[in-house]
Amino acid sequence: MNNTELFHLLALSQVDGVGDIVAKKLINHCGSAANVFKAKVKELKAIDGVGEMLIKNLKDKSIFAKAELEMQYIQNENVQVLHFQNDDYPDRLKHCIDGPVLLFASGNFDFKKRKMISIVGTRQITSYGTDFCKKLIEDLAIFNPIIVSGFAYGVDIVAHQSAMENNLQTIGVLAHGLNQIYPKSHKKYVAKIEQNGGFLTEFWSNSNPEKENFVKRNRIVAGMSEATIVIESADKGGSLITANMANDYNRDVFAVPGRTTDKYSQGCNDLIKSQRANLITSAADLVYCLNWEIHSHVQNDNKVVQKQLFVTLDFEEQKIYDYLQKNGKQSLDVVALECDFPIFKISSILLTMELKGIIRPLPGKFFEAV
Repeated sequence: MNNTELFHLLALSQVDGVGDIVAKKLINHCGSAANVFKAKVKELKAIDGVGEMLIKNLKDKSIFAKAELEMQYIQNENVQVLHFQNDDYPDRLKHCIDGPVLLFASGNFDFKKRKMISIVGTRQITSYGTDFCKKLIEDLAIFNPIIVSGFAYGVDIVAHQSAMENNLQTIGVLAHGLNQIYPKSHKKYVAKIEQNGGFLTEFWSNSNPEKENFVKRNRIVAGMSEATIVIESADKGGSLITANMANDYNRDVFAVPGRTTDKYSQGCNDLIKSQRANLITSAADLVYCLNWEIHSHVQNDNKVVQKQLFVTLDFEEQKIYDYLQKNGKQSLDVVALECDFPIFKISSILLTMELKGIIRPLPGKFFEAV
């Protein structure tokens, strides 16, 4: 994307009546943002959703002065700009009709062919939520996923910190411009996050963390990931909005169950009860539902996963191992039935056994003893 096109994209975003959906219609019809401003009135009127008022607004010259100021900021600060039609833009977000036309980024990203999950929840995270979040990310580290969250207090920052502790790429999606950090107390994490991950925002440098921006930001968190996990939430809150958006985008949603008397488990319990989220009790539940497979030869730290000599198995693991040794390749459902384990439990056991190197996963959710 050259500077001329970026300038016109910025200008287009400042036109009254032009949001992300309309902007994409205009660009797709005219071929580029620059061509939108060159198009004749008759051509613009032929575009669905474009009326005389919007055409009039396209003639407003003040939008170019605003675009010029933002261009100067982008160039002076070496801001990365991701365009929805380019390869460096998050792939899943491209398929969201209301995904941002432009994303502004800082840090070091690698979105290509990477597993990506969003973790959200209350800002008043409990010790239960903290322990679950840390354990979840630690157990998922072998799959080398990108951990996405909103860089807020509570669940968000615990997820980012846990990702960094496990050498995973993590992305904070901001509700304001890149020229500031909110909350200010999280500024100490910025440099380390940008070493392996970074920050994304659709907001210009003059945008402050207004309340409505957080709701708008949540669609990016939900849309760019293959699954959203709600760790803890009260019966109302931004994380439930994110979960609903993820459902609207046909993404998988997971929620951590809690006691009915716990304030910050009410939202998660309601999501599960209303079947708007899958119940998650361990990393294995996520792995099973998303059909992730461990690549038996490489982990994220490049260590070989191989059968351990003199490995210790508990009673449940030994029962499953003996069954697979005797019967050969079997599907997860058959193993659960024959070994008399519920699906949610056997998923966790099988994942542990994979990590020990004594069984290997096969396509179609089949397993065999090593």
